[in-house]
Amino acid sequence: MPRINLLPWREAERKRKRQEFFVGVIGAVVIALLLGIAVNLQLEGAISSQNERNQLIKDQIAEVNKQITEIVDLEAKKSRLQARIEVIEQLQRSRPVVVHLFDQLVKTLPDGVHYTSVKQVGATLQLAGVAQSSTRVSALMRNIESSEYLTEPSLGKVATTNNGAEFTLSAKQTGHSADQIEMPGTASKSKRGKRAGVGP
Repeated sequence: MPRINLLPWREAERKRKRQEFFVGVIGAVVIALLLGIAVNLQLEGAISSQNERNQLIKDQIAEVNKQITEIVDLEAKKSRLQARIEVIEQLQRSRPVVVHLFDQLVKTLPDGVHYTSVKQVGATLQLAGVAQSSTRVSALMRNIESSEYLTEPSLGKVATTNNGAEFTLSAKQTGHSADQIEMPGTASKSKRGKRAGVGP
């Protein structure tokens, strides 16, 4: 029976299997690299898309904050305008009262008396002047007491000089006139007026 040498065939078979193994390994590495690159590109795309959404949200937040600031500024301007309107309306309402008040100051002034200073602090008038005598000052206080727009005269001081009797006194406006000339923003509930100077 003839003998067959199988060594060359086995060696060729092992060589073929090694080649197939190397080809499989290289193929697996290539596939893994391709999958890695694909996953990386997908992740980069997702990150880029998320960054764009984040930037859009930031831009929208900045726009909303800008609008909020503008609204706050408009509210402040509105409050200032309302305060000015209230002042103007108050001045319009107080105009006839001031006329009546000055008219009463003239009507209550007896002969021989003249004012050197008239100041208003809230609903109180601070009067200073010179009279020929202290009797004239008493007459002035009586006139103020009977006035329609003035009441509660209170004598501060009387000093006799060469020019006569220098005096200071205060008087309050009656309720209806005091309420009408009260300045806005000075607590209408408490009925306290804002200081305003009146010339002599």
